Amino acid sequence: MTGKFGAALLGLVLVLSGAAQAQESEFLQSLDGKWAGRGSVRVRANATPVNVRCSFDSDTTSDSMALQGSCTGLVILSRDVGAVIKSRGGRYTGTYTGSRTGPAVLSGKRAGNALNLAIRWAANVNGDRSAQLRLEKVGDQGMRLTTIDTDPHTGSEIVISKIDLKRL
Repeated sequence: MTGKFGAALLGLVLVLSGAAQAQESEFLQSLDGKWAGRGSVRVRANATPVNVRCSFDSDTTSDSMALQGSCTGLVILSRDVGAVIKSRGGRYTGTYTGSRTGPAVLSGKRAGNALNLAIRWAANVNGDRSAQLRLEKVGDQGMRLTTIDTDPHTGSEIVISKIDLKRL
C-alpha cells in the first residue's frame, strides 16, 4: 500500500509541476518579440530622473527569455541593457547586463502577470548590492520594466527606472 501511495503521490507531483511549467512557458512566450517605449531612469538614487527611449528584442523559449536592447536619454545617457532569464519549477534565475558595476544576478518568481526578481549587483549600487526588478506584462501588447532600490540617505524605497514598452 505504501509503495502504491508513494507512486501515486509522485505521479501527482509530476503532473502538477508539468502544469506549472506549462503556465510559465505560456507566460514567457507571451513576451516574445520586438518592443519599444519610453520611461525614466535615475543614474543614482539621489539624481533627477532622465527621460529615456528604449527598444528591446525578446527571444523566448518554453523555459527562458533573452531580452536585449538599449535605452537613450538626452545626450548624456545611452546604455545597452539586457537580461537572460530561465524558468525552472516556478523559480526564475538569470543575469542582468547593463549596470556600470558589471553583470548582476537575478532570482525570483512570477506573481500573476509579473516576474518579481531580486537583483544582486556585482558591486555596491546606492549603498548596497540589492535591488528589485519587476518585469510585468501589461495587457496583450505591453510590458513594463521597473527597478526599485533603497535610498541610502532616507531608507525609503525609490523607483530607479520605469520603462513602459509596447509590442511593435
